[in-house]
Amino acid sequence: MKVLIIGSGGREHALAWRLAQSPAVERLFAVPGNPGIARVATCLPAGDGSPAAYLSAADSVDADLTVVGPEASLVAGVVDAFRARGRAIFGPTAAAAQLEGSKIHAKRFLEQRNIPTADFAIAADPTEARRALDRFTYPLVVKSDGLAAGKGVVVATDRASAEAALATLKPPFVIEEFLQGEEVSFIVVSDGRNMVPLAPTQDHKALLDGDRGPNTGGMGAYCDAAILTPAQTTDILNRIICPTIAATGFTGFLYAGLMLTAAGPQVLEFNVRLGDPETQPIMHRLSTDLAPILLAAARGELATTHLDWNPGPSVCVVLASAGYPGPITPGKPIHGIEAAEALGATVFHAGTRQSPNGIETAGGRVLGVTASGPDLAAAIDRTYTAVKAIHFEGMQFRTDIGRKGLR
Repeated sequence: MKVLIIGSGGREHALAWRLAQSPAVERLFAVPGNPGIARVATCLPAGDGSPAAYLSAADSVDADLTVVGPEASLVAGVVDAFRARGRAIFGPTAAAAQLEGSKIHAKRFLEQRNIPTADFAIAADPTEARRALDRFTYPLVVKSDGLAAGKGVVVATDRASAEAALATLKPPFVIEEFLQGEEVSFIVVSDGRNMVPLAPTQDHKALLDGDRGPNTGGMGAYCDAAILTPAQTTDILNRIICPTIAATGFTGFLYAGLMLTAAGPQVLEFNVRLGDPETQPIMHRLSTDLAPILLAAARGELATTHLDWNPGPSVCVVLASAGYPGPITPGKPIHGIEAAEALGATVFHAGTRQSPNGIETAGGRVLGVTASGPDLAAAIDRTYTAVKAIHFEGMQFRTDIGRKGLR
């Protein structure tokens, strides 16, 4: 079959890398793609990036299946546009995508269905939000309601930092209690009625080692079966995932960002697509052919699906530009990608572009260096050995991705 991937980041490169290995995929396309994706797929122009432009791209190659990467396209209704044309597409409708498109909608959804989540308050403007702060103890969490590329969340340790967050984030706001525990990214493939879980991962949101510094879109992740016990997985499916799918008819990748608290798993957020950088280690561990699974889900035929996984854990370390998650200066030449891959890693492109002189930086998160190993310590070591082979001016990365799992 012919498959089209929408998107241009590290998540989409990892999807393309995995789908390119499928015997079921005859031709692979991406719109707009990136230099890494171009190694395994034909990249098409994105036009104005609207649902109509993506539908036109799918029509131009007569795609049998389209897989959507970024959340903005899903919230904008790309799935609705494809379904109206009768084209198979994997992802949620615009209505279901509001689980990520609006944090206020998501919190109210969780509250109405008694799905465990942190206590919260909703505020339309900074004045109302400052009054809401009095309900909570510190630390607390301040969130902007809409899409913010993973950066619309601030953990405030005192009143001053909470008010500073209100001054920088866009209203309306969600004010939440701060939950203690271990974070887990739990993602399932759903066809609207049936679902199959992916292997659990742990993202590292903070910029600096030890979970310090500002929140980012994600500085790395690891994928390991040992992150959750079978009992925890069953609890998450029964109390969180299955009720959500039943209430929404959700199709696509449903991502629950969870905190494993002393009282059990609680939902921090929903995403309506694969996580980035979680996709990179997930695709590295997955041994089942992904293409037929996504096509079955798009057709509502997922009931008998089973996924197999390589036993060894996998780790992804993000290499970011200087200044990230704030303003960055693109155009820095990148050296050592081939050397890193010669060491056994897979280097996924996230924010790169092709120049006359080679590959250069084009975004905040530039590359996702990913490797697997027989155990987590070996996977971490292999990944960081490959990281050392890569260089570009101002390159920054965390040195402790996966270390929590060793404990």
